[in-house]
Parts: sequence; C-alpha cells; structure tokens
Amino acid sequence: MLTRGSLFLAAFAATSFCAASVCAQQPSSSHRNVIIFVADGLRHNAVTAEDMPTFVRVRTEGVNFANSHSVFPTFTTANASTIATGHGLGDTGDYSNVIWPGTWLTKPEVEDASGHLMPFLENDEVLANMNASFAGNYLGETTLLDYARAHGYDVASIGKLGPTAIQQIGSLGWSQDGYLDSHDAIVIDDATGHGGGFPLPADVRERMQKAGLMLDAPMRTNGYAESSQGNNGFVGDAQTPGTLMPNKVQQQWLSEVATQVVLPKFAEEQKPFVLLFWSRDPDATQHDEGDSLQMLDPGINGPSVKLALQNADHSLKSLLDWLDAHPAIKANTDVLLTSDHGFATISRRELDATGKMTGEPSAALSYEGSKEPAGTLPPAFLGIDLGIRLHLNVFDSEKRPAAGNGVYAQLQLSGEKSQAPLGSVLLASKSHQLDGHDAELMIASNGGSDLVYAPTHNTELVRQAVATLMQLDYVAAVFVNKDFCPTLKDCPGALPLEDVGLAGASKVPHPAVVVAFRHFNRVASDMLTGVQVSDTSLQEGQGMHGGFGRDQTLNNMAAIGPDFRAHFVDDAPVGNIDIVPTLAHILGFELPSTGSLKGRVASEALASGKVEQGERKRIYAEPASNGMRTLLEYQELDGVRYYDRGCLVASEKITTCE
Repeated sequence: MLTRGSLFLAAFAATSFCAASVCAQQPSSSHRNVIIFVADGLRHNAVTAEDMPTFVRVRTEGVNFANSHSVFPTFTTANASTIATGHGLGDTGDYSNVIWPGTWLTKPEVEDASGHLMPFLENDEVLANMNASFAGNYLGETTLLDYARAHGYDVASIGKLGPTAIQQIGSLGWSQDGYLDSHDAIVIDDATGHGGGFPLPADVRERMQKAGLMLDAPMRTNGYAESSQGNNGFVGDAQTPGTLMPNKVQQQWLSEVATQVVLPKFAEEQKPFVLLFWSRDPDATQHDEGDSLQMLDPGINGPSVKLALQNADHSLKSLLDWLDAHPAIKANTDVLLTSDHGFATISRRELDATGKMTGEPSAALSYEGSKEPAGTLPPAFLGIDLGIRLHLNVFDSEKRPAAGNGVYAQLQLSGEKSQAPLGSVLLASKSHQLDGHDAELMIASNGGSDLVYAPTHNTELVRQAVATLMQLDYVAAVFVNKDFCPTLKDCPGALPLEDVGLAGASKVPHPAVVVAFRHFNRVASDMLTGVQVSDTSLQEGQGMHGGFGRDQTLNNMAAIGPDFRAHFVDDAPVGNIDIVPTLAHILGFELPSTGSLKGRVASEALASGKVEQGERKRIYAEPASNGMRTLLEYQELDGVRYYDRGCLVASEKITTCE
C-alpha cells in the first residue's frame, strides 16, 4: 500500500517528467493556435447585442452552437474537468465543486488536523492535494493544455481560481520542500502572488514587471471595503443585499496579463500556442448580486448582472482586439467560446411558479442566529431531512465538538434552538473517524444538486434513502449507483448513474446517489426566469446553478477562425465534452485516454464538415411507491449523450419536464 509520502513522491516524479518533456518535441510554427474563452455561468439566452456585442459578433460571423450543453451536475469544476479533457464526469471523478475524495485530504506530510473531509475544489492548494492523493493527476485523464505543452506548444491558462488550474492539472503539485509547484506552467488566477497560488515562471514575472503590472492578483473587492456593495465579493446576508458591481478590477488585470504579457511572449517565441481564459463574470456577480434580496424578481436579471455581462464581453473583446492587431497570428488562430454552465435564481422556499412552499421538516425548524424568513430551507437541508427521516444523527463536517471524543459536532435539531451546519454533513449514530469512513451517509452540499456518499456501503440504507428522496417535495431527479441498486426495481423512482455519464473509470469514489432539486420558470418557457431550489447559504433571489433545468444545461458556445464555418448556426447537439476532441482534431493531436466517456469531433461546425442531426430521447425510472419516477431527457449523436434535463413525473404519459 502506498503511503502519503510515496504517493507525493510519485506525483512529483510524474509532473517533473511531464515538465521535462515539454522541450522534447518542437512543433512547426505553421501549426494552428487556439484560444478558449470560458465565460463562467453565462446563460445562452443572456447574450444580446446590447450587453455582449462581441459574443454576438462571434456567433454571427462564425459558428453559433444553438443546441449546446454543459455536463450534469452543472458545476464549475465538473465542467472544467470536461473542458480540460473531453471526458465525462464518470471518468474524471470531478462530480461537483464539493466532493468526498474517500480520504482526509491534506498536504503531503502535514499533520492530520489540517485538511478537508469534503473539499471545495476551487482552490489551488486543494487541487495540489488531490493530485498528491491520486498519483499526480486526480482526473486520471490527460488535458489538452498539458498535452500541447508536452509537445512543444506555448501554453497558458488565465482566470478564475480552480478551473484555470484544472486545465493544466498534470503539471501541478507540491515541490519537495513543500511549496506549490507548477513546473513552470503558466497558471495565473485569483491566488497568483498570494500564499495559496502557483508561482509565476521567471520570464513571465519579468515581463509583467516591464509592463507595469502587479505581480499579485487583485481580489474581488474592486478597492472597496469588505461591507461595501461596490465589493464584488460582498455577498450580504438575509437582511442585507449583496454586491451591485461586477468583478471589474480583478478581471481587467487578468485581461492585461493575457494581452500585454502572455500573448506578446507567444508572438515573440513564434511557436503555436493554446491559451485558455476563464472569466469569473458573469458567475461571480450572479451569485452575489444585490438587486433582488429575498425576491425571485428580478433575480439574476437585474442591473448588477447586466454590468457583469458587459464585463465578460469586455474581456473577450480585449483578446480579439489583440488578434486584430496581429493579423498574421489571427489568420492562423481558432477561437472557441463556451460557458461551463447556465444559471438560475435561487429559491429557498418556493417549489413552483404558483408560490407553493416547501413543507419539509428542515424548513419548519428555527435555527440559532438565523435572520431568514420563516419557512426557509437552511444550508445542507437535504442532509437534515434525511437525518430526521432515517433517524440518524446529523454531524457538521466543518465543526468540531466542544466536548466528548467525537470528531465532528452533532447538530441539535429541535425547537427554536436548532443548529444549521456550517458545511456539508455526515449521518451516523456516532462520528469518530476523521476521514468519514464510519458515517452511514455523507451529503456534499453543492447548490442545485447534492452528492450522497455511503462510506459503510450499507445497501439497505441507501435504498431507504432513495425511497425517502422520492417523498421530499423539493427533489426533482434521483440517480443511484448500481453497486447498491443493480436493477431499476431495486430503487424505484431512480435511474442509474450510468444514464447521466456519472459511472466510469474515475479514480475518485463515485457517489452512491446524486440528487437534483426542483426547478421552474416564473414565466413559462422563458429560461431567463428560471428558478432553482438550492442547497446554499446564499440568499433567495441571488444566483446558483448545479441543477438539471435546461436553463443550466444550455450553456453558451460559439467559435470563429480558419477551421470553422462562417455564418453557421449549428443545431446539432454539442457540448463541453466535445471541445477537446474538436480542438485536438484541428491541432492533429491524439490524446491518450483511460476512460471511454468521451465527446466527439463537432465536424458539422468545421469548414470541411457536413451537417449533422441528433436524436432526442427519454428514459423513465420504475415508479416509486407514490407513483413518482425520474424522467431523463437527452439527445444523442455519434454515440455521445447530451443531457437536457431531469425531473420527477407521475406517469410515463408525461413526455417532458416542462
């Protein structure tokens, strides 16, 4: 059995070899360049000529992927892993932003007291720890950027903390003396220049200094105080609105680093390049917006989000302006736009457009210190309701007990002094193991969907949990691991993880159950009015994603450049899973694969391709005791599935989730 130290050394050796191999092959400078621009959380229908003229121009002059898809669960790091590798989540193991890695996650050779049970993956140190725990690359697949760098391309990933580093995950880890180490990969994000970020390569540092740019990334404060609505990171609380400003200062710095430092460096070196830019907006502002406190209208359609859309458009324009100023490079550069997922307005009370309120126990309790309106679902409400209904104690994964010999603090769930958790929760009779292996169930709270793990592998309890989920009024769809339910009749109401691409070659433990929460449109068929019941500490009226509504799976994709069609609307199903296969095809790469959950080459969008059409399909689960069953709507083309939405329905005669 490998020790933590030997795993660390193996990871170090693997990344060192990868870094050393960069100089082994030098491609011809005539090879294509690629720019990937990810607008985090950009809804397909939010792209308008008024707010996002640059995005509209790319859609109009190049390829408009009108039938695009994120992967489900619709979270940032999950989609980042797919954008990076071209593999589905069952292969990458990055199921959501918060997961259980099956171990107490710590820095190599550090005392166990410092670490995470269910880590939030949007953190460079956490990603390095994941690599150290999973032989140097927790995704288990080669990323496009890692492959390009290993074959002599200039490569950089710039932007949002977490998904930016995932693009070059095979190069990242800890040095032998305990510092974050990128092996000279250019990874520039929120943490650059700060204690938790990867170091800048020496030549990039020098170029930034010559350009007069700070070496440390600005925070999202925009220069305002922590409690100011001008601070993009100000989230507010139950009685205080959040931010009114986009992530302007930080994003401008990232854009300047890209256009004044990295792209000029690539131009001087005259090698082909792959550059990824991950824009925090509109996601950052949609989460924290202060336009709609405790109201579903305007939700994430207010003035602050309008500014965030313009901010993302400005960043894209700066990159395209640089290309326009370098026509020889532009003529040889393909640009692909995507968003990791869509978005919705948060509901923590209402279940549908009529205003029907949840009636579950977690919303009926009164929590210590809470300022929320009566009937509000608390953070980790799914874990609380499962604990109550399954008669299991609920433990807070982020809090230690004040007394006793347990590892995690048990929550009191009764009367007016109930305790809401600080983070994800464990369900058990007692809690003594730091890594959670004595928990009967663990619920990783994420947002529009949650992951349920079963560390003790109690099949009967998992089946009871699925039966309970079918009774909860805020549940929209349930998917279960076949290890616990080999047939549909074993867990009526639920579909297997395989049906949504969540079972594959992953090194990271598969969840036992994935649960999506209720979703509705305030105005029928208008996805911009989408509302998502969300497991979050954010407020009703702010923004969230992660669920299984089409407003969240319909991301924004477009492309322009010498290899793509001009003035073409692609109605075939396509998604984030197809980005790597398509760009690898253009670049002439043959990436190695471990798993088989791979996307396709979007050949219909290429200048030499032919028009394709997919097939729309649906799958129903067996009915639960109350007659409800999960309905999955998806499309399929060339053996690749594209997931539209999931919901609970009462009959097979219901053919759509609308």
